[in-house]
Amino acid sequence: MNSNKLATATLIFASVASLPGTGNAQTLEKIASSNQITVSYREAAVPFSYALSPTRAVGFSVDLTDAIIDDVRAKLKKPNLKVVRIPVTGQNRIPMLVDGTYDLECGSTTNTAARGKDVSFAISHFYTGTRLLVKTSSKIKNYADLAGKTVVAPAGSTNEKVVRKYSADNNLNLQFVAGKDYGESLQMVEEDRAAALALDDVLLFGLRANSKAPSSLEVVGDTLQVEPYGCMLRKDDPAFKKLVDGTITRLMKSGEFARLYNKWFESPIPPKGVVLGMPMSKQLKANLKALSDKPEF
Repeated sequence: MNSNKLATATLIFASVASLPGTGNAQTLEKIASSNQITVSYREAAVPFSYALSPTRAVGFSVDLTDAIIDDVRAKLKKPNLKVVRIPVTGQNRIPMLVDGTYDLECGSTTNTAARGKDVSFAISHFYTGTRLLVKTSSKIKNYADLAGKTVVAPAGSTNEKVVRKYSADNNLNLQFVAGKDYGESLQMVEEDRAAALALDDVLLFGLRANSKAPSSLEVVGDTLQVEPYGCMLRKDDPAFKKLVDGTITRLMKSGEFARLYNKWFESPIPPKGVVLGMPMSKQLKANLKALSDKPEF
């Protein structure tokens, strides 16, 4: 290949690599060149990220996302930066982030070492553990009461793995089915297609509070495996991770993080004005100082 052709090929490759949809592009450069940041949201992850309408998502993690977007605007000096929001599921959230479809996910995603091979996680913003949502009339109080019964867990979640291992270790012979998302998983319990929904405890409280008949459901069972939640971003992008971590650090040190926590976990939340009544865990209080982004397992 002569020098002119080589120069042309190099230019074409560089142009393709910098296109907005290309996963290899560094995120801040991608955002700057397109004047657009694309962020994700979950449709039913109360109180972290959930849709009130087809065009409006709210929640604790949505507020964190908005704070990060504000810092991106300031960093890039683009006050009119366009924001695009797209829904994701437990199954597609990682592939769509890696391939460049969107730039940032702040939701209810557990930071695990396995996921850390594909994506990076910001400073942990919540800690939770797996429990069970059952019908009050079922008289199920713990995992042993589920022996031989069917348990639903959202597809792509860590909860099924945790409960499946517990079942094997304790010879419970649980049967598992996968729900497409949180909403479908809840519906399976409501319609008696599953005896219990295994999910992070805070999500269970949110699903129960916003269900058709909250008093007919209860959260039971010992807490299995404490898990940290973190915002996801693409790997090997130190500049963007520094910005995201910087936003979360600022919120935690200023007291704004605690205010947002109170807003979503200890105060009435939309759409029904329910109160989850969940005080900040000792693990999260400790991380306001430790600022750890490490997985628990």
